[in-house]
Amino acid sequence: MAKKTDDRVIARNRKARHDYEILETYEAGLVLVGSEVKSLRRGRGSLAESYATVRNGEVFVVDMDIPPYEEAGPSNHEPKRTRKCLLKRREIEELAGAVSAKGLALVPLELYWDNNYAKVRLGLARGRRAFDKREAMKKREAAKEMRRAMSVRGRRD
Repeated sequence: MAKKTDDRVIARNRKARHDYEILETYEAGLVLVGSEVKSLRRGRGSLAESYATVRNGEVFVVDMDIPPYEEAGPSNHEPKRTRKCLLKRREIEELAGAVSAKGLALVPLELYWDNNYAKVRLGLARGRRAFDKREAMKKREAAKEMRRAMSVRGRRD
């Protein structure tokens, strides 16, 4: 089976994995207008400072920035408007329960193309405290040092 040619990342929320412990991920479609799609085709878009919320049985991404498409003229979109996510009813109910009962957050992790459809990967996340962040950084550094030592050892043999 051939690999999808249009499966590429538009934007990543790098700070999300630092600030949150991701427990589970969900793939959601996005309801977009034409000028937003054109702008995303140019690789423009940002998930920094964005978050997702569940309202009235629907999931919305808030503060996701898609810059205006210059050629659209007066019918352009608002860059930071709230955008609806497309998920299955069962997934929405799971997310709503987890966010309200367990106090978890719903964080957009990446924005990407999947077969000509703009998708967003949402993460069900628990916030990290400062010492948790330092522990995670120490573990990453230790793993990096171990890989470096193994590769140097492998070259000497």
